Order: sequence, then C-alpha cells, then structure tokens
Amino acid sequence: MISITIKSNSIVIPSEPTPSGLLRLSESDQVMQWTHAPVIHIYKPNNNIPFSFEKTKNALSRALVHFYPLAGRLRWKEGGWLELDCNAMGVQVLEAYADAKLDELGDFAPTGVVEDLVPKIDYTTPIEEWPLFLAQLTRFSCGGICVGTALSHTMADGLSATNFISSWAKLARGCDLEDDEIPFLDRTVLKSSEPLMKPRFDHIVYTTKSPLVIGNLDAKEEQKKETSVALLKLKREQVEELKNRANNETPHQENGVSTIRPYSRYEAISGHMWRCACKARHFLDHDNQPTRVRIVVDVRNRLNPPLPQQYFGNAICTTVTSTCLYGDLLSKPLSYSAGKLREAIKTVTDEYIRSNLDFIASQKHVGGLRSSFHIRGLSTKAPFLGNPNLSLGSWMNLPVYDIDFGWGKPIYVGPGLLNMDGKSFILPSPVNDGSLIIALRLQTQHMDSFKKYFYGDLAL
Repeated sequence: MISITIKSNSIVIPSEPTPSGLLRLSESDQVMQWTHAPVIHIYKPNNNIPFSFEKTKNALSRALVHFYPLAGRLRWKEGGWLELDCNAMGVQVLEAYADAKLDELGDFAPTGVVEDLVPKIDYTTPIEEWPLFLAQLTRFSCGGICVGTALSHTMADGLSATNFISSWAKLARGCDLEDDEIPFLDRTVLKSSEPLMKPRFDHIVYTTKSPLVIGNLDAKEEQKKETSVALLKLKREQVEELKNRANNETPHQENGVSTIRPYSRYEAISGHMWRCACKARHFLDHDNQPTRVRIVVDVRNRLNPPLPQQYFGNAICTTVTSTCLYGDLLSKPLSYSAGKLREAIKTVTDEYIRSNLDFIASQKHVGGLRSSFHIRGLSTKAPFLGNPNLSLGSWMNLPVYDIDFGWGKPIYVGPGLLNMDGKSFILPSPVNDGSLIIALRLQTQHMDSFKKYFYGDLAL
C-alpha cells in the first residue's frame, strides 16, 4: 500500500497585477465540463538537478501573469450558463511525498494510487471557491517526481492546457517566453452570430440520444456495472499495419489518380477499437445492436480565418458518428468503420462550427448539453457514453513530452482518471518512435475480450 503525504498546500497568485473584471466565455467553453481534467506528468530521478518546490511555485506565479484567467473564479448565471471573474484569487499547489519508488506504480494506468497523484476538488462547495487550476508535486523515495494537474475544462481544451503547462515549465527552467508562446485570450473570436442565426445543421450530438443496449429503456443498469482501466501499447509497426489495412481495403486511385486522402492513424486505430468493442460486448441480438462514437475535433485550422495557434480556451467541437449496426461494423472491412469516423470529422467545417455555436447560444438552459464529467460517481444529468457506444479522444498531436521543468523530459504523460465505460484516449509515446498508447476504461466483463481482439491479428 503506497502512502502519499501532503506536506504543504498553497494558493499561488500572479506575480504582477493583472486585468480584472468579467471575461466572456465562448459557447464552446459553456458546453465543456466544469469539473477539472486530471493529468499526470511523470519524471524519473535526476540527481544532477535538485528539486525545488519554491522555484517551481514561483514560476507558476509568473506564468499566471500571462494566463491570468486561470487565477480567476467561475460563477453561475441563469440557465446554467457560466461567467468568469478575473479576480486573481489564485491557483492551488500542493507539495506531497510518496513512500514508494516510481516503478511500484507499474504502467501508470489511472487507478488507485495514481488517481491520488492529482489534487481533488470538493464540488459540494460553491463554485466561486474552486480554483480553476490545481497542481500536486509529489516526490517519490527514489527521487522521481509526478506533477499532477487538474484544470477546469470550462477554461481550456487539451492543447491550451498543454501550452499553459509548457509555459510554466519553461519559466521554471529559468527561460522567458517567446512572443509566439504568449496566449491569445480574446474569446470573442469564437462566438455565436450577432444577431443570432438559426442553426444550419442538425447537431445530433445534442439533439439525439446515444443508442441503448437492445432491450434496455435507459442506461442505468450499464452505468452500475464494474469497470476496469488498461493502457494498451501499439508499436509503430502495428500502427502502420492498421493504417495499411484500412487503406488497402478501399481503392484510393482511379486511372492512376488519387481519389481520397488515405485514412489517418486516428481513423484507422479508432475504427479498429470500435470493431473490437463490438466483438467484446457480445449480445443476444448482436448484429442488430446500434452503436455510435463520440469524437472531439480541434477547430483552430477549420475556421475561416483560422484561430491564432496560441488561442487559449476551448477551440474544439464535439460530434458523433452516424449510428451503425454491430453486424455492419463486423461484417465489413476496417475501412467501413474508419470511413464512418471520417464522415463525422469531415462535417466539422467553418459553417458547421458557426452553426454549432449558434445552436448552443439559442438554448435557454445549457446544462443539458454538457458531456460526461471528470469524476466517477458524480450525480449529474450528463449522458452515458458507454456500452454500446464509445468516446474516442486523441492526444497524439499534443506536445506533452516537451514539458520540461528542468528535471528532463517526462517518461510518461497521461490521464489521471478515466471516469466511465467506453472512455478512451490515444496517447503519444514517450520514446517518439511512432508507437502509441491507448488509455481505455471498459466494463470489466469485456476488457479481456477487447484485448484479445485488439491484438488478435496484429503482428507482435
């Protein structure tokens, strides 16, 4: 049993005066979870560079000058909407010690003690009291370090959060931020139409419910079932094999001319995962079981004009695939499931994104549009994304392994929690050799079968 002791608990405020007042949140921010997304950054022992909690804390204070919205507080408005008060109340930082070595944590799958490496928030207290960012710096007996972070998803998406942590780390190394590293904080560049326009698309991610297991009237029974977490590693050769399989099954040329772009790593791997989940989740009426996948798309370069690359906020759009039948997904080649994922991603155009913002803005109450929260057992009306469905996120393009506080680059970065059945992220690998890691939570009764099908016909 690994014991973690909290040695200190501090509030860190910006090192210089920062702008105050209310900051407008975009509609994309409003539909994100107001809970905090947990991430762990693991660093191996480095005897050449001593750990300094105060130095790291001071660097965070300097980072908050540039990212000052994170030092503020959210507050509720009528209709479940949120607004941000930039009041410089600060972020929370904990110093902790673990009486164990890093290798006692195994592969860092987000279970048990790994979840305790991320600071916890008491969501029973008023929202005005919650820090929007919390960090726990845990030192291990071997000299290894974990930086566990929790950042309110209302404030930032994965890329924005990574840019913030990277800026904090760079300042901790004693470097200054370059001009192209300063965050772009004006969220009015991503807002609904004025005057508000009628949505031009049917945003089924909000207007339709996820398919249920055949014979069930709701998802309550599925939500009660025991779940397990796994980290599944894919070698570069296995990633390429899945890509080649998806692309070789579908003709991409006509008279020697390419007709469609080859399927990406994400499309091929996610399509494979979808099919494996269908195989593992065996039902009596298997072929007729409907299913769909939830996808999050970065919109920075899909808008016209594109958003600034250092845009700080939620520059993402959630969408879903069309509903498919297990029988079709399993009887047809990998290119079929990869194609369904591509169809959903391709719909996210500039016009679709603008329509999505208008749809959100048109709602009297926005609470029902928020997706699953970053905590297990939290009582909310958020939709269940699990059996017979999946939520397939990607961190593949996030530069998480460049986050160096002065102790060297991390040996692992991943989620500090996967909160429900069907939740998954495709993660980059620390060795930067084209391999990937799949972080996945599934119902326990299906996990072994999923692994068997996932690796079954891949070259080891």
